[in-house]
Amino acid sequence: MINLQKIKIWLGKRGPIIAVLLLAIGFFFAASSYNYFVQEEDFIKWLSPDETANYIFSKLYAQTGEMRIFEKYNIIGDGAVYPRSFGSFGGFLQPVSFLGLILVYGSIASLTTYKVLPFLTPLLGAIGLIFFYLLVKKIFGQKNALISVFLLAVFPPYFYYSARSMFHNVPFVVFLIIGLYFSLMMVNKKERNGKILPIDFKSLAFSAFSGLFFGLAVMTRASELIWIAPVLLVMWILNLKKIGVANLAVFISFFFLSLLPNLYWNQILYGGPFLGGYIEMNQSVGAIAGASRDLLKNTAIGELGYNQETFLKIKNAFFHFGFNPRQSVKMFYYYFVDMFPWIFWPAVFGFLLFLKGIRKWQKQHYVYLISSLIFSALLIFYYGSWKFNDNPNVNNFTIGNSYTRYWLPIYLASLPLASIFFLKLTKALFPSFKKETTQGNLLEANSLTEKIKSNLLPKSNFFVNATRVVIIAVVYFISIAFILFGSEEGLIYAAQNQSVSKIELEKVLALTENDAVIITRYHDKVFFPERKVIVGLFDNDVMNFRYSRLAEFLPLYYYNFTLPEKDLKYLNDIRLKAFSLNIKQIKKITNDFTLYKISPEKNETK
Repeated sequence: MINLQKIKIWLGKRGPIIAVLLLAIGFFFAASSYNYFVQEEDFIKWLSPDETANYIFSKLYAQTGEMRIFEKYNIIGDGAVYPRSFGSFGGFLQPVSFLGLILVYGSIASLTTYKVLPFLTPLLGAIGLIFFYLLVKKIFGQKNALISVFLLAVFPPYFYYSARSMFHNVPFVVFLIIGLYFSLMMVNKKERNGKILPIDFKSLAFSAFSGLFFGLAVMTRASELIWIAPVLLVMWILNLKKIGVANLAVFISFFFLSLLPNLYWNQILYGGPFLGGYIEMNQSVGAIAGASRDLLKNTAIGELGYNQETFLKIKNAFFHFGFNPRQSVKMFYYYFVDMFPWIFWPAVFGFLLFLKGIRKWQKQHYVYLISSLIFSALLIFYYGSWKFNDNPNVNNFTIGNSYTRYWLPIYLASLPLASIFFLKLTKALFPSFKKETTQGNLLEANSLTEKIKSNLLPKSNFFVNATRVVIIAVVYFISIAFILFGSEEGLIYAAQNQSVSKIELEKVLALTENDAVIITRYHDKVFFPERKVIVGLFDNDVMNFRYSRLAEFLPLYYYNFTLPEKDLKYLNDIRLKAFSLNIKQIKKITNDFTLYKISPEKNETK
């Protein structure tokens, strides 16, 4: 006979984690469905240059173990033949972005098939949900963790950039979450007679996993060290006794061990283990290193007066995007307060409720708050000071702009606060109908009304939980609508753009030779690698000279917005004529875009 009481107890213990596992499975299939239906066997294209580069180099690394493509015509064209998010170095095309995603995804694909590449980020995103639940549970308890993970599963940037699966940001955040979880487990050392054991092998294992995943996170987005380093420092300071020398040594060892492949490829591609493809970042790293040496030297010899200038150098190198606090606050408003108010305002009220209970805080609450404030401030002012125009319309604030993915850690840190608000709100709406003693028995009712309430009315927990389900359902409806239709870069519109791009590619391929070079402004991600591409216009004489050299050896085309007749005449009579080139229309491909042929002028002799 089935023991319902045992089943109820078992579900009470295992139910939440089962729900999270089912949520993670559902998330994987939902996020994977975008690429499953949009990408085709003969047309795997991406909506951004970063995605395109990450996919091409991940596939290349999986199939060949290489991370460079030789383009011999770059020797003739002075390194001009390459798409965005690629770099041209000595005739080789190579990534300019962080190498972590390429190394991790390429390694996985080498063991399976490159066809898994579009689905690895949805898989990581699903795994991230499980570890986010475990992490929040350690800090805020099971109820908060359950609501937080359900909020995360449909939080637009997290889901959107899991579906748009060749960006770095979701893998970075997932590696970070896993690293944080193991770091929290690391400090929970075994005790004997009230004393922490000097060597706890389980804790050392957690230290190894924590260092490994923090290393993977840094390898995936090295620029995030600006706030990861202070967060780790806070965690270390607040847990000095529990971490100990052995755990710290294991953490550091595995941290650098995970970085070794990245350092190796940095040396090959960029000429130094700590250099990268971003020139500005290399300059910043060099400037900060030099200023730090000056700081130590001045302090050692007592010349403290020079440190003010040194700190200024560090600040300028650190904020290589510039430092614009007013704009940072403005961008934060647009990309959090205004874009996701159903999470922002509950998080604000939850933060106030969190502060109200400060007397009950434990150490992990202080670590959470201090760390969150540090990295939120750094991320807001670091990225907010720069204007990212991923959308051609600079006045549009959409989910596809870089802020939403750069600020993922801020969004995730706000979810437990929003959960606090939802938990407190629903509890306040339905105060308990049954008063219990410390032993859990009912107090004797003082009136007939109280007896009726105690025995006939449903428990308040039923209404509390039902209201929480309704709140989550409303959040899901709002979030899913935003993901699909909330801006011009919603997934539905992205899928439509993919269909248009396929038609464009098919038409252009039919009109151009296999070895053709296409000059374009926005369509490099569509034409490459089927055709060689140059990202450019005709407003730069250096580029025009390079076009003239390439046109002597390869068929050269231009694909961009349709030129008015007067602009075409200007190019032929003045701009391109100076380089012995002429341009003529081949065919109008869409309502807005036209394909042109660029040819060397033939010298006619009388």
